[in-house]
Amino acid sequence: MSGKGAAAELDPRAANDAESARKRLLDAATELFCRYGINATGVDAVIDEAKTAKTTLYRIFGSKEGLIEAVLENEGQRWRDWFIGGIEAGHASPRTKLLRIFPLLREWFSEERFYGCPFINAIGEHDKSDERLRAITIRHKTVVLARIERVAAEAALPNPAALAHQIGLLIDGAIIAAMVTRNPKVADDAGSVLRVLIGNDQPRKAAPRRRAATAV
Repeated sequence: MSGKGAAAELDPRAANDAESARKRLLDAATELFCRYGINATGVDAVIDEAKTAKTTLYRIFGSKEGLIEAVLENEGQRWRDWFIGGIEAGHASPRTKLLRIFPLLREWFSEERFYGCPFINAIGEHDKSDERLRAITIRHKTVVLARIERVAAEAALPNPAALAHQIGLLIDGAIIAAMVTRNPKVADDAGSVLRVLIGNDQPRKAAPRRRAATAV
């Protein structure tokens, strides 16, 4: 067997090893960046957690900045698959799909490993003129808002684009509030505002008036 043939046979195994190392590095970096912060987490901590060599990290991602970008892209895709999948599940009406948004977020906020939005956290930690992270973040938000806008249009709600941006503001606010307070119930408050926005608010009974105290 020629050396070329032997190398070809090794390629699939080498590719599998590289993919395994890439996944371990992404998983480790995602956990550490989200929990402790990007700036507080060095490359050494990531490779220790992933049980890989530093040269492997640099060979795959090029730099820590390359790793950060890969983490955001990967985590964004996973989150969108979960979030959009949860909204679109089954054969619910478009209005019902919109009303699923904040119960879904409450589930996320209730998780022990909820550390907030990795995109918001990354922008907060980095130079505010860093356009690379801003571009990745905007791409992520654009996909999410476009899907919400589509569902709003299917529900025949007025001005779906504006409504999607309003819902986006509610989502971002709820994420930040939940991260700060560690209280998943902020999602319920945001959901109540959403009901008002889409005209599905349930009227509350007026509280009975108290009789004024009689002067003695």
